[in-house]
Amino acid sequence: MAERQKTLLLTGASRGIGHATVRRFNREGWRVITCSRHAIPEECPWGGTGKDHVQLDLSDPADTINAVGVIQEKLDGKLDALVNNAGVSPKGPNGSRLNTLNTDLMDWGKVFHVNFFASVVLARGLKDELAAAKGAVVNVTSIAGSRVHPFAGAAYATSKAALAALTREMAHDFGPMGVRVNAIAPGEVETSILSPGTDKIVRKLPLQRLGQPEEVAAAIYFLCSPESSYISGAEIEVNGAQHV
Repeated sequence: MAERQKTLLLTGASRGIGHATVRRFNREGWRVITCSRHAIPEECPWGGTGKDHVQLDLSDPADTINAVGVIQEKLDGKLDALVNNAGVSPKGPNGSRLNTLNTDLMDWGKVFHVNFFASVVLARGLKDELAAAKGAVVNVTSIAGSRVHPFAGAAYATSKAALAALTREMAHDFGPMGVRVNAIAPGEVETSILSPGTDKIVRKLPLQRLGQPEEVAAAIYFLCSPESSYISGAEIEVNGAQHV
């Protein structure tokens, strides 16, 4: 009997870490369902077809809740992995860092909806499908969640810190269903989100280089694979020892 194809649901798929994650799971033979606020482009950057794409604005709570039913219709009752990768980090004029004193509260709320609440809504809404597959959840946090970062703003940093705490809470709550929940915390990764001046940070890193999106995708894949079957409630630093 042929082995059932595994399914990944990924938010924030269109570029950077998300794009690399789609490519890695595709290579491993998984079906990948992507979510983003854009319709799938004709020259789809991650391979696959529109039938495995859900257009969804994660900053809109109602849109996110309504999308759960759409996603369930695309599943066979089982979801092997949910990767909450979507993230937004608003900037001030000329790309300046927004801190606790000058971040608009509406913007702060929008950041939390995308970076934090959407992860709760999707995991809770799809808990039966995750449980049926004995699946895994991976939340993408950040080094900015544990220290003040020169570029990442206060809203982004606090949302990622909350997501790390959520990972622990979910590991506790989802564990009895056989579902593992972990996080990865990337540092300076070579994507379009990098700010000018990142080279100064890189020179101080023990590995003295930027991370590649594929290296982050490999950590995500590990946490969704049987190789990590007894790992839950962990946050893996993927940052070239920046955190030391």
